[in-house]
Amino acid sequence: MPYLHPGLGDSASQQHLAVALKALRDELELRTVFPPEVLAEAEAAVAAYEFPAEDLTGLDFITIDPPGSIDLDQAVHLQRRGAGYRVWYAIADVPGFVRPGGAVDTEARLRGQTVYAPDGRISLHPEVIAEDAASLLPGVVRGAYVWEFDLDSYAAVTTASVRRASVRSRTQLTYAEVEEHLRSGGAPENLVLLREIGLKRIDLELQRGGASLNLPAQEIGFERGRYFLMTAPALPSEDWNAQISLMTGMEAARIMIEGRIGILRTMPAPDEAALAKFRSQAAACGRAWPEGMAYGGFLRSLDTDRPEQLALMHAAASLFRGAGYTAFDGEVPDAVVQAAIAAPYAHTTAPLRRLVDRFVLVICEALCAGRPVPRWAREALPDLNSLMATANQVSARMESGAMDALAAALLSDDVGKDFTAVVLAGSRHSNGDAGPRTRPSGTVQLIDPAIEAKCYGELTAGTLVTVRLVEADTARRVVRFELAAPAAAGGLPVSAAPSG
Repeated sequence: MPYLHPGLGDSASQQHLAVALKALRDELELRTVFPPEVLAEAEAAVAAYEFPAEDLTGLDFITIDPPGSIDLDQAVHLQRRGAGYRVWYAIADVPGFVRPGGAVDTEARLRGQTVYAPDGRISLHPEVIAEDAASLLPGVVRGAYVWEFDLDSYAAVTTASVRRASVRSRTQLTYAEVEEHLRSGGAPENLVLLREIGLKRIDLELQRGGASLNLPAQEIGFERGRYFLMTAPALPSEDWNAQISLMTGMEAARIMIEGRIGILRTMPAPDEAALAKFRSQAAACGRAWPEGMAYGGFLRSLDTDRPEQLALMHAAASLFRGAGYTAFDGEVPDAVVQAAIAAPYAHTTAPLRRLVDRFVLVICEALCAGRPVPRWAREALPDLNSLMATANQVSARMESGAMDALAAALLSDDVGKDFTAVVLAGSRHSNGDAGPRTRPSGTVQLIDPAIEAKCYGELTAGTLVTVRLVEADTARRVVRFELAAPAAAGGLPVSAAPSG
């Protein structure tokens, strides 16, 4: 989701957007304020916190996050080990600050996850935990759940375990700073190995049929009385860092499956109709998906600097659907694979921001130590599926509503203008604005700016069309296009066609 540039001012149009986003929060009944008893218990938990006995503060952990991040869930330390590697991955010790059944736990279950909006976030935990005592900030000792992996020369995992220990991050880096260090030729070993291991893990992902959707970051700016969209392609270091997190989630899933207790993140494979539709969209965008090329390999071949291929990357998200959580205690379910990852997988690396990760950490640590899983964690499993499903629905509604508001603000001066677009979803008949009569409508992705919106008219998925903006209402969060004409024969318009 695009976020608002912090330098935006107070013009009338900006105030309209702020009001629209505030109304969306109210509409979703988001819990934007922590009750006094939750804040009091959080403060008491921080004061009474006991650091884990094992001392790993001698390891050179680093954190890598977007600029301005202060709720730091993960820190990594990488070493060579013969022809292979050893990976230490510290995850914030949120369980150490949350008393099972207490006020903080109860509030976290009501929230489910941190909700992100363009103008800020609504946190899962009070700031004293999420942005201070549990956050793996640099230069201070913190408790953590520390994953230890041994990898072979191909970066495949040979052993994995997790335990509690005290750690100290040495440095907080942004992804851009990682790239700068590596370009300089004098990067520390941690960063050299991050690239080396990350690239090998990407190869393993492609071999097992997995795929990553590396969408560029977007930011809404405002200048000379109107909004504009700034897009920055994902940096390679973001992908390498994500591979460490994915590896951890895969090993957490394996440990829980072998222990016959836990909760997995699952996703069905896309059906043939969805794949065929995406192939037609790819062809319409001038970047046909070659027969025999794996889906993950095709996504990695896209150049998101090109508007038409960025639109195709957004269209690919339609295949990453149907994800949910599957809890089990005893019998392992048949469907355990997360299709996009092409392996069993669990959420475990973001406990500051996601409820389920706290339980996965506690379960995996107990299984690795050969101890019974704590009763409170076991008893929570039947409820976690529905708690996380509800939280995901709220987050999705926030994202959808915020995107509509942002799109309306961005396009507010362009009513009547024509745009080239890719049809993501063909027409279906539904009630229109004019009353009970039905109007065919579908979903389009503009080539530039890269905005997805509803469009009225007879639309066929995977085709390029010209659409006309007929309404952009920020307050109502409504953007409406109508089909102006099919795109000119021959594919992409000159302005969007690939240059090479």
